[in-house]
Amino acid sequence: MIKYDFDTVIDRRNTGTIKYDTLLDRFGRSDLIPLWIADMEFATPPEIVEALLQRFAHPVYGYSCPPESYWQSIIDWLSHRHGIKVEREDLAFVPGIVRGVGYAVNFFTQPGDKVVIQPPVYHPFRMVTEGNHRVVVNNPLILDEEGHTYRMDLEGLERIFAEERPKLMVLCNPHNPGGVQWDEDTLRRLAQLAYRYGVIIVSDEIHGDLMLDGKRHIPFASVSDEAKKVSVSFGAPSKTFNIPGLVSSWMLCYNPEIREPFYQWMEANEFSAPFFTAFVATETAYTQCEEWLNQALSYIQGNIDAVEEWFKTNIPEIKVMRPDASFLLWLDCRDLHLSQEELVNLFVNEAHLALNDGTMFGPGGEGFMRLNVAMPRNELLKALAHLLVIHASAHS
Repeated sequence: MIKYDFDTVIDRRNTGTIKYDTLLDRFGRSDLIPLWIADMEFATPPEIVEALLQRFAHPVYGYSCPPESYWQSIIDWLSHRHGIKVEREDLAFVPGIVRGVGYAVNFFTQPGDKVVIQPPVYHPFRMVTEGNHRVVVNNPLILDEEGHTYRMDLEGLERIFAEERPKLMVLCNPHNPGGVQWDEDTLRRLAQLAYRYGVIIVSDEIHGDLMLDGKRHIPFASVSDEAKKVSVSFGAPSKTFNIPGLVSSWMLCYNPEIREPFYQWMEANEFSAPFFTAFVATETAYTQCEEWLNQALSYIQGNIDAVEEWFKTNIPEIKVMRPDASFLLWLDCRDLHLSQEELVNLFVNEAHLALNDGTMFGPGGEGFMRLNVAMPRNELLKALAHLLVIHASAHS
């Protein structure tokens, strides 16, 4: 068995990468260690690199269409990894999940219609909705008293469905930034409400392959017949295998009454035509790279353990919300008793670390920061040491 390398430091600056080359524009300075946007510092699986190089070696890059083996690789992956049965007709390509959410918002709603999101949550849900002149309705998540996890306010959600009459809801499953995999009962109750009130659920499941501690991803569409009837789900190999720059995602819809008109609209506008780089990388990922993923998840789990122990030992005022999935950590910094401006200044201008400001995820993000730990462990711990110096000086 190949042992993959997750410890080598890779210089990504000046490669047109958002994570490094937009620091000045986004954070006001370029001398930062980037621990923010959700891609990994690990090399893409070598099997994917080799498959792409072989394809690039052919001298013609013409119009392309995916082979049936591409679709079969997705079907087999969902069956093997997540235990759900999917037919070819249930699937379609989408060039990125945020774009997919945008397509769904535009197809299933009209300007002025209401769309529900559950903050604190991945901020493009709000941006796509408002940018397309729809109205965001917040159904805030409930943080437990210990700050360990979130639960859905289903009673509040039913009031919203009954009184606000939204056309669509965007679900984050597993949740970003909290890392929560919603339990089956919660998802089933959500499906019941959506079916009762005629709300379409758009489920972003991009972190579903990144389950930790042996936990299982629960696809929304798998929990009940009602969930199948009301949902369009999005997934991708991009976060899983560190290939977001290849723009390869897919969507799953079981209900033909929803699926057929939506997929026809997507096809008519050429939104669902894969690029050859996307289908070559996807098929290779799903058929050859599971061992790479298993080793990556083990390494990420070790990083999470190390970060949690580091904060407990050095800055116990900052608490790590332990995620069910993903390489993103939601840091509860409220016990530092800083304003959000002071908190961001501590990380960015004093410690020179670029993390996501918790308030970008909406109400409930105050006092939090989001940390990406998918990087060589020694580099991650060296980055955290920047915080220790600043924290120690503040308490001297």
